[in-house]
Amino acid sequence: MSSHARVSAHRERLRAQGLRPVQLWVPDVRTEQVAAEAHRQSALIALTDAHTDDLAFVESITVDWDE
Repeated sequence: MSSHARVSAHRERLRAQGLRPVQLWVPDVRTEQVAAEAHRQSALIALTDAHTDDLAFVESITVDWDE
């Protein structure tokens, strides 16, 4: 059986299970532009106060799973 036939059969089995293929486009983390933007955003986050109102809210509704 050719690789094309195997892939087609595999995809048909997945479709029979109610699944469908989805194509995702994600940032190419190997590029300098993405690295620079990630660095810029992480630097901005580092400058913010760790105890903002948003963080206080999230902590107030967080449940300890061990309880």
